Amino acid sequence: MSQLAVLRRELDSRTVSPQGNVLGRWLDADPFVDGLVRLVTATKFLPDFVAIPPTGMNTRLEDELTAMRAIGDQEARTMLAEAQKFAWASDGIEWADADGITIMAADVFDRCWAQFVEPDWQRRRAIMERDIRHRAGVIAVNGWRHALDGMAGGVQWVGHDSIQFSTQAFSDRLVGDAGLVFVPHTGPRGQWTCEAPPRIALVYPARGALAGRTPGEHGVARLLGPRKARIIVELQTPATPSQLATLLDVSLGTVSAHLAALRDAGVVVGRRSGRAVYYELTETGEELVRLVTARSASATA
Repeated sequence: MSQLAVLRRELDSRTVSPQGNVLGRWLDADPFVDGLVRLVTATKFLPDFVAIPPTGMNTRLEDELTAMRAIGDQEARTMLAEAQKFAWASDGIEWADADGITIMAADVFDRCWAQFVEPDWQRRRAIMERDIRHRAGVIAVNGWRHALDGMAGGVQWVGHDSIQFSTQAFSDRLVGDAGLVFVPHTGPRGQWTCEAPPRIALVYPARGALAGRTPGEHGVARLLGPRKARIIVELQTPATPSQLATLLDVSLGTVSAHLAALRDAGVVVGRRSGRAVYYELTETGEELVRLVTARSASATA
């Protein structure tokens, strides 16, 4: 699981920076930070040192930042120059005329992590873990080719042995024995690839990402109550009671009580997977979600 990917997406969501916010003030005060953040959030070709593929589920931010700091200045400037060619809102890379580019970049990402992501990391991790379980289930039932279904816009099979990651005119990449790693992030949109041969990763928005899924307080949602309505909306992707408690920022006891009521009403069902019990919607639950989300959309239109 790539914490760097989550962090990069978080920066992307914050670059429209009003003067009054924390990131905006930081960008104004430090030309290096301003240049780096604006480039990596406004290019179709990310510098490799900010897009390092994870080695597994237990990859830590510290591991990724250590790999980032190990890249020398000359190599880093080459990466930045290539990224600048594909940038749509960057003013050049003069800000990178310094020693220790990747060391400073790692410090920027480390501070951004502590300030913007770490306080909400448990909830984000729960979202990504649910997505990983969903993809694993798709592969088990339908084969791994179907793991791409609904993953990201424009990502699709081409022919019998090729995957299209982008419509940009980049060179083809061979997925070798190291395989292709799928890396979910918690933003509502955006995908990119990370390369550290022989590892290649596709970063994509997780199902149920932080993207305005909260139901309103009208119609069926009001009848169910806000928490039960939120639970069934979240269960469009199966989850454990602990994951739901983290996502909703409520106690495990509160979630368990709501799940018991929804289960007794035939809205959800629990299925054991290893040592955990995952709850998912029944057909009745899926119909309720349609009603809840339809009412919420019409109430805000």
